[in-house]
Amino acid sequence: MRFGKTLQASIHPPWRDHYIDYAKIKKLLREGDDSDSELTPVRRANQMEGWTENDESEFVHELVNVQLEKVNNFQREMNEQLKSRTAKCEARLEELVSATPAGGPRSSLSPAGGQVGDEERQKTLTQVLEDLDGITSDINELEKFSRVNFTGFLKAAKKHDRRSRGGSSAKGKGKGKGRGDASGEYKVRPLLQVRLSALEFNREDYSPLLYRLSAMYAFVRENIDRDANDHGQTRTSSVASGPQPHGSRKYISHKFWVHPDNILEVKTFVLRRLPVLIYNPQPSKEVQASRRDPTINSLYFDNTQFSLYHDKLSKAPEAASLRLRWYGRLSDKPDILLERKTMRDSDSEGAVEERITLKEKYVMDFINGNYSMEKTIQKMKDRPNNNGEDVNKYEALVQSLQDFIQEKKLEPMLRAVYTRTAFQIPGDGRVRVSLDTDLALIRDDCLDEDRPCRDPEEWHRKDIDDAEMEHPFSALRKGEISRFPYALLEIKVLESGLHGRSKEWVNDLMNSHLVKEAPRFSKFVHGISVLFDDHVSSFPFWLSELDTKDIRQDPKQAWEVEQQKVKKQIEDETIVGSFRPGSRDFGGRSAPFVNTPNRYGVTPPIAERGLPQIAPQGEDAKKSGPDEQSSDDNDSEEDDSDAEDLAEVSQSAATVSGLRNLFPTFSTSRYGRAHRKPNVPVKLPPGVQKPGILIMHSGPVQVEAKVWLANQRTFLKWQHISVLLASLSLGLYNAAGKHNYIAQWLAVVYTAIAVFAAVWGYTMYMWRSRLIRERSGKDFDNVLGPVVICLALAVALALNFTFQYRNMKEKKRHVHLPLTTAIPEIFNISANKELVAGLIQQ
Repeated sequence: MRFGKTLQASIHPPWRDHYIDYAKIKKLLREGDDSDSELTPVRRANQMEGWTENDESEFVHELVNVQLEKVNNFQREMNEQLKSRTAKCEARLEELVSATPAGGPRSSLSPAGGQVGDEERQKTLTQVLEDLDGITSDINELEKFSRVNFTGFLKAAKKHDRRSRGGSSAKGKGKGKGRGDASGEYKVRPLLQVRLSALEFNREDYSPLLYRLSAMYAFVRENIDRDANDHGQTRTSSVASGPQPHGSRKYISHKFWVHPDNILEVKTFVLRRLPVLIYNPQPSKEVQASRRDPTINSLYFDNTQFSLYHDKLSKAPEAASLRLRWYGRLSDKPDILLERKTMRDSDSEGAVEERITLKEKYVMDFINGNYSMEKTIQKMKDRPNNNGEDVNKYEALVQSLQDFIQEKKLEPMLRAVYTRTAFQIPGDGRVRVSLDTDLALIRDDCLDEDRPCRDPEEWHRKDIDDAEMEHPFSALRKGEISRFPYALLEIKVLESGLHGRSKEWVNDLMNSHLVKEAPRFSKFVHGISVLFDDHVSSFPFWLSELDTKDIRQDPKQAWEVEQQKVKKQIEDETIVGSFRPGSRDFGGRSAPFVNTPNRYGVTPPIAERGLPQIAPQGEDAKKSGPDEQSSDDNDSEEDDSDAEDLAEVSQSAATVSGLRNLFPTFSTSRYGRAHRKPNVPVKLPPGVQKPGILIMHSGPVQVEAKVWLANQRTFLKWQHISVLLASLSLGLYNAAGKHNYIAQWLAVVYTAIAVFAAVWGYTMYMWRSRLIRERSGKDFDNVLGPVVICLALAVALALNFTFQYRNMKEKKRHVHLPLTTAIPEIFNISANKELVAGLIQQ
């Protein structure tokens, strides 16, 4: 798309008059469209023939003095308005806090005092929340405004400098503003860059403003939630899981790339739901809200064979990584953490992380094995409340780390420098979001003995830390640094899952056009693969996506793709069903990779989506759902998938469809499956105990009368059938003659069926009464009895018909005997005395 069309599509309607007038700039350049790149130099020269000094002055005046000033003035004015609107919101919340009752909830914004009605308080909070939403929306639009106008100015300068000025001569090229040589060519871009650097335009840092908005969002959310819960506990104290030690938690990690154009929008989207965590290097001092996001340095270790890299990339068992990590500059004497992360074979264990804290002066000695933390261990032993077991564990960990370095012959290889913005509700660890920007991967090795990047006698590069270099590290040589083009977003969700609004906004973010999924992405693996490509033999799969794809998506197209994935997941679940708890918590954009037994996905439940259930066709029904990473850190990865488990579930689902109709105790309903599961003990949150008697069993069972009456009606129906069959059998038996054995036996059979019906009806009546009293989850229906009775009646009727048919044929044969034979036999009284007596009786 040409920039003119891009500009028109990016214009925010209320601010239309304040954008760069790109059409006027092109008109001054004597252009009608954006097709200058397709023109040959000769045609450009011909097109610009007659360009004079007055034309040049008019163009520079319009671009630098008119358009740039217009955009910069509006940018400055909007910044002041945003700050003023933010201050007004803070003032309203200050008044609200100062009017809070003395016994009510307190806030860090102001001391308590005065009182305010609940209705007025709720109204104020709602209005402030609407104002905050408006401010964050304007911040997003202003950032887009700055970016598109900045691009427009550079595009205009580029168009100007690419064309030949001063007639048909195009031999020479000027080197700066003004006449470069005899050809009369001017360069306006240097002048524009100097002017841009002198203005605040496109250099506004929104972090302090976002911190203020984040604090107000957290306060408003907390108070609105408390009012909605009838003055219950605050949001941070109502977490179901409660505070837990770090080691007892397991998170599902979702990783994404974020294009620079979408970074601010992602930040504002998240801070509306989660507050920003402000890094405070000195906990004893009060934190400053205007503090910038911390810069994190991670120094990764490996050996000359890059065995840790290959183990991690190939997902080898017990693959480990080792790094030194610190915040800020080394000149500030920060604590340096030595961290080892080991992947376990079991998915349930995830990544095991071990860490110790070092001082800068001891790092090199520790790596060389000359220092084993003797001072720290001795201090631990000298403490009054010394725990000998903890000291032994720490000492064993130190020795293990040193042995690991010595055995693997590890040395610093790669440094990752990035700025991190973290979001999390204090005390609520269900959702943790981190956004890493300005990621730079730098060689920190000494492989080249002639030109080492790092002094072999040092553990880090002195040229970077002594000079206090910052992003974009322009002083480094090209082959020593790789600047990652995107930001890294990581969303960690507690394995126990989310519900309600929290799950909805997490789903919305992961399924939006703002992010691009990056499963199993690792800074360490990426840095080694791009900076040491001559030393390694395998590469991660995401390199091709960085080289060939633009991760930005059209919002409409992203929505359509997500709808297709939701439809596909519905088709899968129509066959598979909900066999495991949490199988439909998340799904969608993270769909290509499946790992954990809990199977977090990215799509909301089907019931929430309201989409029809469509039976799968072809191979679509065989595809599994999303894959996840289970860990407590950024770079840990989990492999394998649930394909085999899903296949077993599908096969079992096909075999039970016929059994459930014959056996009442075999229920395939969700309620029935839940009751058939073994009584696995559930891990309860701290402070919660399992009751001895459930509420449903604490009092007498109360069942509606219609349930009992329905059971009794069914029993009476069975007795009615039994009476009918008994009457039929009794009538048949009485009508049968003394020698009509067929009718007699059929009467006996019908009597047996009648007795079975009576016994079956009574048995089912008592069995269903017991299920009602026990509140059982078993199905009440049972087709065994009706099937037996129907089959018995069918057999009896068939036999009755067969015997009567044979008897009828036998009688016909006797009727058609010769008359000479028949008459004497009939009228021979002496010979047929008994037969005649029988006929007379009949």
